[in-house]
Amino acid sequence: MAFAGKVWRLLVGIKDALVLLFMLIFFALLFAALSARPSPTQIRNGALLLDLNGAVVEEKSSIDPLSTLLSSSIPVQQYAAQDIIRAIDSAAADERINALALDLTTFAGGGQVHMQSIADAIDRFRTAKKPVLTYAVAYSDDAMMLAAHASEVWVDPMGGAAITGPGGTNLYYAGLLNKLKVKAHVFRVGTYKSAVEPYLRDGMSPAARENAEALYGAIWEEWKADVKQARPQADITLVTENIGDWLTQSKGDLAAATLAAGLADRTGTRVEWGKRLAQISGEDDWDRSPGAFAKNDYADYLGTLPVSSDGKAIGIITVDGEISDGDAGPGSAGAERITRLLDDALDRDLAALVVRVNSPGGTVTGSEAIRRAILRQKERNIPVIVSMGNVAASGGYWISTAGDRIFAEPETITGSIGIFGVLPTFEDALAEWGVTSDGVRTTPLSGQPDILGGLTPETETLVQSTIEYGYRRFVNLVSKARNMEPSRVDEIAQGRVWDGGSALQLGLVDQFGDLDTAIAYAAKSAQAGDDWHVEYLADKPDPYEQMIEQWLLGTSQSSAPQGMDMMGHFARAQQDAATRIADDLDSLMAVKGLQARCLECPAMPLRQRNDASSISGQSLFKRALFSSLMGS
Repeated sequence: MAFAGKVWRLLVGIKDALVLLFMLIFFALLFAALSARPSPTQIRNGALLLDLNGAVVEEKSSIDPLSTLLSSSIPVQQYAAQDIIRAIDSAAADERINALALDLTTFAGGGQVHMQSIADAIDRFRTAKKPVLTYAVAYSDDAMMLAAHASEVWVDPMGGAAITGPGGTNLYYAGLLNKLKVKAHVFRVGTYKSAVEPYLRDGMSPAARENAEALYGAIWEEWKADVKQARPQADITLVTENIGDWLTQSKGDLAAATLAAGLADRTGTRVEWGKRLAQISGEDDWDRSPGAFAKNDYADYLGTLPVSSDGKAIGIITVDGEISDGDAGPGSAGAERITRLLDDALDRDLAALVVRVNSPGGTVTGSEAIRRAILRQKERNIPVIVSMGNVAASGGYWISTAGDRIFAEPETITGSIGIFGVLPTFEDALAEWGVTSDGVRTTPLSGQPDILGGLTPETETLVQSTIEYGYRRFVNLVSKARNMEPSRVDEIAQGRVWDGGSALQLGLVDQFGDLDTAIAYAAKSAQAGDDWHVEYLADKPDPYEQMIEQWLLGTSQSSAPQGMDMMGHFARAQQDAATRIADDLDSLMAVKGLQARCLECPAMPLRQRNDASSISGQSLFKRALFSSLMGS
């Protein structure tokens, strides 16, 4: 009994210690959240400081508190493009704001359509006779596109600019799969549907190369035209085609070379940049640290902006990220979640619906579920307008066919009308270890698909027939929505990806315009006049998730950024290589059904992973395959 009593007291002590620990964590998070809450009374005369310490996205992704707390990584800060634009436009008309300070030191970039929209907002800010000053150590393409629209571009003496242009390399696994004796059974329709090529080839096919060269070439020309128009003195040819001569002239001093090429106006440290801003916006009465200036932080300022609820409601549903069948998101296009939001809004008195699509596609079933939910809204006889973001391809275009009118930007990537499916089998790999399969079938489809024993010819015929039927359905959807003959749609489809300008000429979109243009058109179509407001169809944010997010991101921002020079910039750009390999293997191994997804489309911005992989045979194989690939 004495021993049992000691054990009991030990267990009670452990329980009390755990309760105390969790209470301390809870109150620490609560204090951090309350202390970080923006206060409307804090807005004062000075600059608006926009310190982009992360990536610009269409829709901020949610953070799973438990997974985040248990992991050792801090989520990447995300900024919704429309929030940035709203803050800049409001500041342009705000008498308290006299300048825009744009710190791009830790900027992780975003899509070219988002960059163009923010750049337009910067132009409107300058039209209000207010200066815009940018600062960075290393300017990337996205950062340079924003900086080109500024009044003064500052670069750190230890930094510079490196313009890389769109494009790069994909990974191809045919050789690896052959060595491992893994068969990747690929089913597809479309000459240009290259999303499956990494599992079939050791390099790009001529058709895929032709498509990529045309696509990236058009996007690159748009980037150069925008930067050149905003900053005529910029010698883009020098910094992209004569790099050796350019750097030799400055004796390797990249900051001096950046100035010489007209990409920046001044070199200086962040302290010197701050002193320059203090001359414009005034001294900071609260902060006496070097380089301080009178300012309002972006998050604080955004929190004070009023949200109108007057007049008719124009609903906006966002389809952002890879399309799946589940409840994923926000920041991922989970069809179950998006269809629920659309169906819940059937009871609301929406005057019109704007579908904002920023997705490279995903599952066919998820895309169709979202399209059907949009049609249920359309049955109420309200205008349905589609606004395309950086990318609206494959499944993203499948969804777009439900719109009455489609708006895109010249830099939008769209099209990729095609379908594919991948089924890996391991019969040859298992045979190497003496493992074979045998059994009894009542039909040729019994036990199929059998990833361990292989596929029967009948199974392959069934899957390929399903793919071909899905493609014909896709073509017919486009044909009906765009008033084209199916043969014409098939001609411009075949999985080919188009830039927005080409898509407009081909009739895949109706006109150029950003999200605001699409919303205004929807309001006009609904005959709402000037009395309307925007209503986003989204779940209410979880206050506990917000609390943890503020605490985690506050912790990451309080740490000094490391390796922010040009070498650090290049290193960070390659940091996601391992993630890219893991994602490719996941695309091969995961059971996702028929896919309408785009390989040529640029990768979506870094997002927090919320789904923990289970320890299954499949996940163990992926880990082993990944380890062998990485040489660990």
